[in-house]
Order: sequence, then structure tokens, then C-alpha cells
Amino acid sequence: MYSQDEINSAVSAGVLPPEIADKLRAHVVNIRERPVSDEEHFRFVSSFNDIFVAIGVVILLFAVAAIGQALGRAAFPVDTSNLGDYSGYARRQGAEMMFGAALVAATAWPLAEFFTRKRRMAFPSIILLLAFVFGTLFTFLGLTMTIAGSDNISTEGEYILAAFASVSGLLAAGGAWLHWRRFGVPITIAAGAGALAIFAIMLVVAALAGSTDLEAEDIFLPLIFLSGIAIFAFAMRWDMTDRERQTRRSDVAFWLHLLAAPMIAHPLFYWIGVTEGRDIGVGAAAGVLAVYVAMGLVALAIDRRALLVSALAYVLVTLASLFDRFGAVELNVALTALVIGSALLTLSAFWTPIRQVVVGQLPVTVRGRLPASGNLLAA
Repeated sequence: MYSQDEINSAVSAGVLPPEIADKLRAHVVNIRERPVSDEEHFRFVSSFNDIFVAIGVVILLFAVAAIGQALGRAAFPVDTSNLGDYSGYARRQGAEMMFGAALVAATAWPLAEFFTRKRRMAFPSIILLLAFVFGTLFTFLGLTMTIAGSDNISTEGEYILAAFASVSGLLAAGGAWLHWRRFGVPITIAAGAGALAIFAIMLVVAALAGSTDLEAEDIFLPLIFLSGIAIFAFAMRWDMTDRERQTRRSDVAFWLHLLAAPMIAHPLFYWIGVTEGRDIGVGAAAGVLAVYVAMGLVALAIDRRALLVSALAYVLVTLASLFDRFGAVELNVALTALVIGSALLTLSAFWTPIRQVVVGQLPVTVRGRLPASGNLLAA
């Protein structure tokens, strides 16, 4: 089976005439009796060889990380007879992280040269990209821990640590940009956006260090929520440039939506009270369902299911708590799974007609920017 990128490449190379490529796409759509955009296609595994290579990559990176940690322990020995040397232990932990992550990042890049640039293997490419970006991030976070050397630090030290963490996010974003320029893996943009979110969040935390009495969650959650909204808007920008979802831009948007969804969902449900571990009342449950319905409408409008999946765990917890409250103690989990599973399957089966109704209620200018779907006619 040929991907959209491969067909577009054949057209660009003059191997396949554009009109033939268009007829091929239309024929495949007619066979499937639904538009390509409805299915949110993205290339993940093309054969079992992808899985085979991915397993080998993970094992190799694990071994490299372990070797790096051993080098870190050797570089920063600790006097085990002095149990109070907290600073020494903290520095050694930072060195283990730094050396291990650096070796992972340094190994991931040459592997990507072969498996991504030459072999074009999707699953191993995703793993190698994440290994490189996270390796870059944790290399500099480990360097920060090595420099700090202790968990008991002053307000000034908190400011410095937050600033170093912010710089780590910026450097990881720079690494993601270099990786994108070289390999062009769609998930790279999402990884870079996540790193930039870390940079922005920790920059604000550094600015607030020592100047506020707010709890950590009261600082981080609003920042995470705002970052999620920003990434969601960025994802929509990619989506609007490929309404038919025939190019790599749609894949980039998919990963951005997948990143933004939990960053939006978790703070919302935390503020409602779902994640605090206490019993969920009827009012909170109604709030959860209202938020989930709103997310569902947005997901239908933009033809992306990530919002629904990211909030699913919170809805499961809420319904299970309600069934338990009203006496269905033994069957609360089964009833919850029955309700949610039935709802998701129904929505999946009738996604296109439901989406047509939802999008049909929107202004024409908005419809003209949303992904095309089914018999939906966008101006």
C-alpha cells in the first residue's frame, strides 16, 4: 500500500501524472465508502519488520543509557561511609542522568540516519526522534542537578534551577528543529512544541521563584493549560493548510493534537475535582460530562479524536464513582465500561453524519477552514 507522501513524490518526480494520482485517490475513497480524512490515517507500522527494528532500537538505547549511568557514577564517586553527604549523592544522580541521556541522544542520531533517512521506517523513526529530543532535554537537566548538588536549596537556588530547566527545554527544542530539518519525521514538531512549552513554563516559574506563596499545582496547571491551548491553535494552523489530509502536514497536526489534548484536559478536570481522590458529587459529575460533551463537539468539528481519548480516563472515574454512590458497588466498573464503550462505538460508527450536523451549524467562514469530510461542502 502506498502512502500519500509516496504518491506525491511520484507526481513530483514525473513518474505519475497528477490527474492519474487524483483518480487513484478518488478510487480508493470510493472503495472505502468514506473520505480519507474521517479515518485520521497516519503511518505507524508498515510491516512487522518495523516492530522488529523498534525492539532492537529500544534494547540498544537501554544498554547505552545504562553504560552512560555507569560512567556518571565513575565520574562522581560518593563516600558511602558518609550517609549525610546529600549533595554528593545528588550530584552523582545528576551525572548519571547527564551521561546516560547524552549517550542516548548521540546514539539516536546516527541510527536515524539509516532507519529514518534511508529506510524510511516509521515506528523506529518515532522512537529515535523521541530518544534524541528527550536525551537532549535530560542531558541538560542532569547537568543542572550536577551543578546544584542538593535538594535543600535557597530561594535564589530555586530561581537558578528553574532558569536552567527553562534553558534545557529551549535546547531540546533546538535539537528537535535540527532533527526536523534533517529527517522530517512528523512527530518532531510536536516534540519541539512540548520542549518549548517546558521552556516557557519554567521561565515563568523562574520569574515567580520566591515571590509567591502559591502551591506548585496552582502555578503549573494554568501554565500547562495555556500551553495546551497554544499548541492546539498551532495544530489547527497545520490542519487548515491540508483540509483534504493528503500530505505530511496532516500527520504533523495529528501529533500536535495528541500533545495538546492532555495538556488541556488534565487542568480542567483537576479544577473540577476529579483528580483529588475524593468522592465525586453529582455537581462535579455533571461538570465533567459537560466538559466532555464540549470536547466531543470540538473533536467532531475539527475531525480529531485526540480530545475524546485524552479525557476518557476522567469520565471513566466519574461514572464509576456515580454508580458506586447510587448503590451499584459490585457492577460499577462493568456498568461504566458498558456505557462508555457503547457510546464510543456508536460515535465511531456514525462519526461522519454526526460531524456533518455539527459542522453544518457553524458559520460558512469557519466551515471553509475545517477539514473536508464526507458530503460536507465547505465554502
